[in-house]
Amino acid sequence: MEHLIENKMKYLFLVLLFFASTKLTAQNYHAVEGSSFAGSLGVSNNPASIVNTPFTWDIDLFSLQLTNGTNLFTIHNYSLISSAKKTTVDNNNGINKRFDDINFNINLLNARFALNRKQAFAFGANIRGYGRLKTGAYNYNDTLQDVNQFFSINDIANNYNGNFIGSSWLEGFLTYSQTIFDDSRGRLNAGITVKATRGISGSFAQLQNGTVSLNDNGTSQYYTLKTANGIYGYSYNYDGWQNSKSTTQNIRDFLITNTRGGFSFDIGAEYLIKSQAISTYFDDDNYFDYDWKIGVSLLDIGHNQYRYGNKSHSFTSPVANVTDDDLNRKFDSVSNFSNINDSLATIVNGFSSINGKFKIQNPTRLVINVDKPLGNDFYMNANLSINLSSVFSGGSKYVQELNFLSITPRWETKRWGVYLPIQYNTEGQFWIGGAFKAGPLLFGVHNLANIFSKNKMQNGGGYIAIVIRSSKMTEKKMDKRLDCPTK
Repeated sequence: MEHLIENKMKYLFLVLLFFASTKLTAQNYHAVEGSSFAGSLGVSNNPASIVNTPFTWDIDLFSLQLTNGTNLFTIHNYSLISSAKKTTVDNNNGINKRFDDINFNINLLNARFALNRKQAFAFGANIRGYGRLKTGAYNYNDTLQDVNQFFSINDIANNYNGNFIGSSWLEGFLTYSQTIFDDSRGRLNAGITVKATRGISGSFAQLQNGTVSLNDNGTSQYYTLKTANGIYGYSYNYDGWQNSKSTTQNIRDFLITNTRGGFSFDIGAEYLIKSQAISTYFDDDNYFDYDWKIGVSLLDIGHNQYRYGNKSHSFTSPVANVTDDDLNRKFDSVSNFSNINDSLATIVNGFSSINGKFKIQNPTRLVINVDKPLGNDFYMNANLSINLSSVFSGGSKYVQELNFLSITPRWETKRWGVYLPIQYNTEGQFWIGGAFKAGPLLFGVHNLANIFSKNKMQNGGGYIAIVIRSSKMTEKKMDKRLDCPTK
């Protein structure tokens, strides 16, 4: 049964990753970061970016993005252009610090409208989520049969620790951006986004200072727990899902009744250094052109709030003489959360439930973006994302972006585009991605190895966006005193 569940979970992940990669941060939409044609897609990378775009309006009908980076496991014999019939998933053996970072966003309907060339606004609704798993270094192989064997292949002095945190939420946003000043040398645009949020899923688990001792009873060696403390919690709306209720009522309770509201905001600015080439008074086509565009933004300042679920607990230390055999017996047949709590309560001290509320800081980050036209519709973009959520959280719970640095050469016109994002993320992974734009469709993958390699599907992801745009150029506000008189 355990292997059946494990296989189902593995294939579920494959399906999710395949769906996100073959459909479609913008919010990991690396292809269009810094692009003047990004429109409503650019608002999540810098709220000021919606001013310097040539379209009167654009509407993101639907977009989806998923990113995952991990060293927990490897998917073999599968790529986006191969059959999944021989696919296998192996846990990565050896001594490692394990990690898994995942984030996704679904833009349900985002729109941007220009009031004129110096003012624009945008609005929309999104579903977003982040998960982060980190462990200390330990040795593992997938041939282990019990806890004794696990402890035996690790150093007796090893300190076991790890933490997981996940947060997902609904958000509705409103963005306003305008030109602050405009002269012959350059133009400064600034913008702000305010967001009303609803935390729909929050969870965390933390183990600290786990140590064991080796004992010998004359006939065999065994291990006992020495120290460990931990805490784990989840949002209450999972407890509110009851089979006795209708599906409609359960969904309403899960998303609204048993959740808590929140607030966050983004701020940003873009400075466009203009070309000093001489243009005629009437040559207005170069209004949106620039020699350099430098953007700075501070994103996702805020947190989501959750009520603790009924089975959230903490513990302070193991009881005396808990052996590896005890661990095998107590947790071998665990099938649900209640069983975990029942088993854990018998082997630890200070086992107590947690009540009240908890907060998870959003992926607050500083983003610096530089864009350079190279001529003939070629551009070069650099995007640096610096995580600040640990600072803004005050040492409490937080999620963060996997992005660190991306360099994206692109060829792009209003209708067509080809992109080659090159990424180096916070886990030290190096990816080369690819994307194209054809009219309203933007499609891309974060890691081209998802297509061309058969053992890289666990790292990468992708995005798709369907954006319709006005064919009309954003016009400047004219002085009506110069208009011809009407009859």
